[in-house]
Amino acid sequence: MTRLICLFCLLIGAAVPASAGGLDQLKSFLETNRSARGVFVQTVIAKSGRKPQQSAGIFALQRPGKFRWSYEKPYKQLLVSDGNKLWSFDPDLNQVAVKKLGTAFGSSPAALLAGQDLDKHFVLKDGAAADGVEFVEATPKGGDASFERVKIGFAANRPVSMEIHDSFGQVTVLRFTQFEANPALPAALFRFVAPAGADVVGE
Repeated sequence: MTRLICLFCLLIGAAVPASAGGLDQLKSFLETNRSARGVFVQTVIAKSGRKPQQSAGIFALQRPGKFRWSYEKPYKQLLVSDGNKLWSFDPDLNQVAVKKLGTAFGSSPAALLAGQDLDKHFVLKDGAAADGVEFVEATPKGGDASFERVKIGFAANRPVSMEIHDSFGQVTVLRFTQFEANPALPAALFRFVAPAGADVVGE
């Protein structure tokens, strides 16, 4: 289940000028949008060079701090945050891990999309554009972050990718195949109740 904690991340889109760089688009959609949902494909590339691991699923987000990240293939996993606590559910093991979101959330990859006060936690800069995609690069200011940098890509005023480089040399690439900005999301989507008989670990 630990492998999932640093992998959840999602984006919100906004109407910004097509010529805007990645940093301008990031700031604009965070100011303009409060929620998002869509479909993602995730590829994890290990430093060892072993075959990349792929998964796919759906996500929902409501700023600040609320999200639901559901892996559907090849196995089911669920991450849910109500802004205060984070639940990780493994249906195969019927096990739930719960922890306080805490101050560490501010410097996590998810905070780039679901958080606030980005300049407090990250060094942000425009990346080099490639193949019609504008990029923004984010480096955490704190020395205790679990990742080294994140690269977010935008095209046609919508987020298309996120690339997370962690401190172990692993790269997680997310591509967004469906995206809806500012949908009305029910509050229940960001609450989690452990199934009967589940093994609950943590706070």
